[in-house]
Amino acid sequence: MTGRDETVESGPREKCGVVGISLDERSAALPTYYALYALQHRGQESAGIVTHDGFQQHDHVEMGLVGDAFDEDDIEALQGSAAIGHVRYPTAGSVDKSCAQPFTVSFKGGALGLSHNGNLVNAASVRDELADSGHAFTSDGDTEVIAHDLARNLLEEDLVRAVKRTMNRIHGSYALTISHDDTILGVRDPEGNRPLCIGRIDDGYVLASESAAIDTLGGELVRDVRPGELVVLHEDGSGFDSYQLVERDNTAHCFFEHVYFARPDSTIDGELVYEVRRELGRKLWEESSVESDVVMPVPDSGRAFASGYADASQEGDGEGVEFAEGLMKNRYVGRTFIMPTQEARERAVRLKLNPIRSTVEGKSVTIIDDSIVRGTTSNQLVQLVRDAGAEEVHIRIGAPAIVAPCYMGIDMATRDELIAAEQSADEIAEQIGADSLSYLSVDAVTEALGRSRADLCLGCVTGEYPYDIDGETTDRDVERPTVGSDVPADD
Repeated sequence: MTGRDETVESGPREKCGVVGISLDERSAALPTYYALYALQHRGQESAGIVTHDGFQQHDHVEMGLVGDAFDEDDIEALQGSAAIGHVRYPTAGSVDKSCAQPFTVSFKGGALGLSHNGNLVNAASVRDELADSGHAFTSDGDTEVIAHDLARNLLEEDLVRAVKRTMNRIHGSYALTISHDDTILGVRDPEGNRPLCIGRIDDGYVLASESAAIDTLGGELVRDVRPGELVVLHEDGSGFDSYQLVERDNTAHCFFEHVYFARPDSTIDGELVYEVRRELGRKLWEESSVESDVVMPVPDSGRAFASGYADASQEGDGEGVEFAEGLMKNRYVGRTFIMPTQEARERAVRLKLNPIRSTVEGKSVTIIDDSIVRGTTSNQLVQLVRDAGAEEVHIRIGAPAIVAPCYMGIDMATRDELIAAEQSADEIAEQIGADSLSYLSVDAVTEALGRSRADLCLGCVTGEYPYDIDGETTDRDVERPTVGSDVPADD
């Protein structure tokens, strides 16, 4: 990967970002807007906010970036001290406003809003059952399935039991922020696949996909929402209640959050992402160091890896490898840049990245990136550096090879499109024109994160998944719930 937009490569794309805020009397819309700005990297297709003023629900959802989706009048109209928000990159459902979030439902039990980060495995079966019982759907996304199921359960149960009943029926990855009238909830799936954390600000509490959103509001990270936990924020902003609704022997945290998706200044599951990436870079040196004059990152995602790689190289008896910025990124090439021909697509790399000739000319260069998906960009990147005068170009990747698709909310290529699915590292190096290519091992990732394989989702790099997915192998004993049994929530 060489960044987060389509001008370079159509590779793994961000999932979504969710926010929930409950304040003491102050309007929650503007803080939610700022928090969504902090999570913009997690989704750029749509943005939305739902608020409740104690009497009625207000919502504003639009396609586009946060700054384009809202103006001052929109924020002013979103009254109330309780709010949820969402930024979306779709991995399930259409790319249109019908699937933009938060999703809202008004029903006999009140008003419901829901923001979802993740992807359900059994959404179709739950949808079919709800449709058979009279529920009308307006989108093809799985978020609406969760919202309708929860609304139905709220007609029969209190809030906590209703959430647990829904959790017993859905199977897959989800981090949710929910508004039920003016009560704000946070829910994380029992495997904790997607991140969700709790923060404290001066007059209330915040739920967010990443701690960077809490930092933006001048708040303090309290802790992560635990896998299988329901968190209910107090309506006066004074605190929160916790309910451990489901427990599993193991978690399935997405390792790719630390490798690529999360901001480096966020703390995910107790680990600062920047430091994890530096440690991954150090392990990359330990496993596959190569003699070269300079190590440089692909901006921006490769920077922390390259820094750790260079630091590790200084600890031996040798002189080590110099860290340098050898590629400059043009931040003003938008996602919608037109690329009608192959020549234009190749030109897009040069529009996006420009080599610093003095860094690479006449030198052996090691380039650090977070991943290779299809290999198209890597080929162009190697040629770009060679054209600037590099004598050797070695590629090092701060993650294992991606050999299988993600079903848990990352928009990733199919097996047929994944360059590493059928080719060795040496074969790929030859294809992209590099002198050598090495990936990080799965064991190095688990060591850097301080977790066992059994507590991580590694499906995209092992082909074995922590959920029951049709046609795929699981890495643990797991089966999806039988929809229709409607297992009641325990007391």
